[in-house]
Amino acid sequence: MKEESMLWQIRHFVYSHFADTTRAPSVDETAARFDISAEEAGEYYKELHNRHAFFLDLETLTVRMANPFSGIPTDFKVHANGKTYFANCAWDMLGIPAALHADALIEAVCSESGEEVGIEIHDGNLRFSIDDLRVHFPLPFARWYDDLTFT
Repeated sequence: MKEESMLWQIRHFVYSHFADTTRAPSVDETAARFDISAEEAGEYYKELHNRHAFFLDLETLTVRMANPFSGIPTDFKVHANGKTYFANCAWDMLGIPAALHADALIEAVCSESGEEVGIEIHDGNLRFSIDDLRVHFPLPFARWYDDLTFT
């Protein structure tokens, strides 16, 4: 198996694991899945991080973000397929149902007002719990990786 091929197989595994379990696989779980060492799996994780395929906590090699999935609890909860996922931001909370090809109920907290917002997605249509809902992105997309956890 080519190294490049393995890289993308690991990426696919991480995303599939998120979709199936709502959480990222650990480096050890990935190593076991591909019958490689944890050190080798960690190197693949770092390379995927460098290519912006996902975002790691580099100290622990924990997948923090595999857009649209968040590896940590956030204010953006997406209930789909009988599971609860966390999204990284308002943009990603809409991306999870799209990635899963599923209807969803979304619970979010407006970062400016603290108001809870509910969104229902059914057959690709959105219904909001409040009127005049707007999403603000503090940085243009080209600068998101300047400080991804802030963005």
